[in-house]
Amino acid sequence: MDALKRQRAPAPAGPLFAVEEGSEFEHDTLDKVSVLFPLPLPEPFDYRAATSLGIEPGMHVIAPIGSRLVRGVVWEVQRNNPAAANLKAIEEVLPGPLVPEISRTFVDWAAKYLVRPPGDLIRMVVRSPDALFPPPTYTVLAPTGETPPKLTEARTRVLEEAAKEQVNAAELSRRAETSSAVVKGLVDCGALVKVEISEDPPYPTPDLSRTGKDLSDIQQAAAEEVSASVRAGGFHVALLDGVTGSGKTEVYLEAVAEALKLEPDAQVLVLLPEIALTQAAMGRFNARFGVTPVEWHSAIQQKARRRAWREITAGRARLIVGARSALFLPYKNLKLIVIDEEHDSSYKQEEGVIYQARDLAVARAKLGECMVILASATPSLETLVNAQLGRYAHVKLASRHGAAELPNIELVDLKDAPPEKGKWLSPRLVRGAAEALLRGEQSLFYMNRRGYAPLTLCRACGHRMKSPETESWLVEHKYSGRLVCHLTGFSMPKPKACPECLAPDSFTSIGPGVERIEEEVREHFPEARIEIFSSDTTPNGDAVRDLVARMENNEIDILIGTQIVAKGHNFPNLTFVGVVDADLGLKGGDLRAGERTFQLVSQVAGRAGRHEKKGRALIQTYAPHEPVMQALAAQDRDAFFAAEIAEREAAGMPPYGRLAAVIVSAPNEQLANEASKSMGRRPRSLRVSTFGARRLRRFR
Repeated sequence: MDALKRQRAPAPAGPLFAVEEGSEFEHDTLDKVSVLFPLPLPEPFDYRAATSLGIEPGMHVIAPIGSRLVRGVVWEVQRNNPAAANLKAIEEVLPGPLVPEISRTFVDWAAKYLVRPPGDLIRMVVRSPDALFPPPTYTVLAPTGETPPKLTEARTRVLEEAAKEQVNAAELSRRAETSSAVVKGLVDCGALVKVEISEDPPYPTPDLSRTGKDLSDIQQAAAEEVSASVRAGGFHVALLDGVTGSGKTEVYLEAVAEALKLEPDAQVLVLLPEIALTQAAMGRFNARFGVTPVEWHSAIQQKARRRAWREITAGRARLIVGARSALFLPYKNLKLIVIDEEHDSSYKQEEGVIYQARDLAVARAKLGECMVILASATPSLETLVNAQLGRYAHVKLASRHGAAELPNIELVDLKDAPPEKGKWLSPRLVRGAAEALLRGEQSLFYMNRRGYAPLTLCRACGHRMKSPETESWLVEHKYSGRLVCHLTGFSMPKPKACPECLAPDSFTSIGPGVERIEEEVREHFPEARIEIFSSDTTPNGDAVRDLVARMENNEIDILIGTQIVAKGHNFPNLTFVGVVDADLGLKGGDLRAGERTFQLVSQVAGRAGRHEKKGRALIQTYAPHEPVMQALAAQDRDAFFAAEIAEREAAGMPPYGRLAAVIVSAPNEQLANEASKSMGRRPRSLRVSTFGARRLRRFR
């Protein structure tokens, strides 16, 4: 609100911006204006406004709530409504583009579907209030072509520098190595002119005359099928189902190009599951369209967010790549939504407004009559069932592009070939990496745990270090010397003594994380170039980009990574993958444990051998006879999912039924348990399942 107040500018031509009692509109007819605020409120609030103001749905206004003035969006206007006289008045009408009708419809629908106040949803739509105002400008100097009356040596240098690049007066005098008076004299005599430059210029337009990479016959057929659906217009959903390395990206880029050709202001949104992928994908989009797509995710700076929001709302930003939150932006003319790696769990937001971006994207496309492409090598079971039932088109890419072949996948039974005591890598994994090194090739060890160890335990009393007021274990990060809860964000230095029994230096680390795996790998390969790829080591897009570049340029021999490494990366010289603990995802009672384990391990294994060199993947497991492990070894995805689908259907589980979570909060654990048991004993019309275990118990 303070930012809005500071940026208020004189009103441009159009509606009056300030509304005051006693003004010329005091005796005008009144409209009843419903305003939705970006607050957890159940519905829009009603206000009065003079009819002559011409307020329309979608406008941004400031109105009072109690003693506060709050920015909101006009949701409905009832013209010439006498009842409006008894309402509070709209304080101010703000500039900026209207929130489109489709965005408002989507907010109303999503609020009902998610059982959330619509104010929580509109908050995600109007994410950059600064963008409502004209962008800031800065002044540069440009040569006019006029010859000054006295062309001294200093003036000549200034004009030469000004011809190279338009910069401000201070920078121009610095580059020309002269005084500011010389620059000012050239301005006064008309040889230089001041030019106002916007800090948020429009984005470059994609070059639709460019062509993509040469496609195989299979890829060409798939590209034509999805492109034909785009040209047909209206609501369509297509599952682009291709094995790792089959060229799904190149196929959907053809559909993107087709959508952008439909209309001059047609827009395309490509959702990616991780910020890291957003950075890695930019080069491929740039190569195809000659411009870098507009980015939208939590890591972009406020200036970039302001520019992106303004250009997207105005329809000038045509190709947008972002994380799940980009779905809620107020697109003017959205024609295509692509969900890459549609199976990925990162599309589910678990805090604040809880939603599955993949599902809401389909709903958004239905409301806006546009197309959705769901791309994956291991589709989610829900998507696969929809494709099998004919609700979605099913476009298949059954083989890798060119000479590349799928890697050989083998299981390592840790009961028969265990690691050394206190170690985590079996001899077969170590030997596989050694053979790759001898051939001058790269290896990947996959361990989906950040930090050094998932549990810190006191040897003296058995005390487990946990996050305050939760049951979540603190993960040891050896490099930083801290204990971190990856669920709540709590962090503390590792204590010198046990807080329970006060025994000094009594802590021991239980289980492995990527830091511990790196420690072991360095013991086996002391001369190798080894790096960790996780959200801790690559906290931003620049770090991800640098690490990926080093891997692609063969500056890394062995990469140790969490699930971030499994998503969309293409390392030409990577031929060996070792999965350290494939059983990790099967622990607990998650309904989708088998499905997600298959998806993630398949994706990790698929990083190997993506070019001409043959790939190999070894999967360590204590349960080699589990159906998911057998399916991974046989690379028989269809048989595994057929069995999963049959089990879900028989049990009435999603996608054949719905599940709801009930969270019980209480001052202490005993009261929470008693309330839960009491609720469980009550008669109920809905079947309540205790399937699954809570990872976090909260007490208030």
